Amino acid sequence: MARFDMQSADMAIMGEQPATAEILFQLGLDSACGRSGRTDLVAAHKWFNLAAMKGSREAVLYRKEVSGEMSAAEIAEAQRSAREWLSLH
Repeated sequence: MARFDMQSADMAIMGEQPATAEILFQLGLDSACGRSGRTDLVAAHKWFNLAAMKGSREAVLYRKEVSGEMSAAEIAEAQRSAREWLSLH
């Protein structure tokens, strides 16, 4: 698997190339599993949602699983965050 540097997870870029479904999916896994220090289901949903939009079928399944553990307000927050990320990238 390729390694990539990110000063900010929200940048989610690999060198000069835009974020791929694989990178976004990995960010979702990292958030869901707490690999960066704590579990963040809102962030995980956001990243899985973005990865799904880029064609990751696996992300669709993970997003559904994560959403089962979230409130409607948390899901709405994740969706807003995904829309904001899209508007900036």
